[in-house]
Amino acid sequence: METKVTNAASLKVGGFVIFDGKACKITSIDISKTGKHGHAKARVTAVGLTDGSKIIKILPGHDKIDVPIIEKEMAQVLSITGSKANVMDMKTYETFDLEIPEDMKNDVKEGEQISYWIIIGQRVMRSNK
Repeated sequence: METKVTNAASLKVGGFVIFDGKACKITSIDISKTGKHGHAKARVTAVGLTDGSKIIKILPGHDKIDVPIIEKEMAQVLSITGSKANVMDMKTYETFDLEIPEDMKNDVKEGEQISYWIIIGQRVMRSNK
């Protein structure tokens, strides 16, 4: 699993985090002030990159948390069958199938290049825009 560890208080909006074993994009973060006897708390709201689920976690600011290392690659679409596209990686020439997201159904055409991300060992097609 490609991850690195950081403090919860150092997370930023638009960054990535792993919650419940899923890679998520941070949509908002609120950090409270330290209390009389405690540490600052971070309330992190994130959306899953693969399934779009919303997750809210409240963590102490000093807690260690995993952040995914996301590889962004390019591939050429070889064929389309239903909601799957057979693609070839532009660097390694490896061929594999990717699920076409609903918002990209009309944009993906045979012979064109697309971008995909490798997130925690899973390949996900992403928009170039």
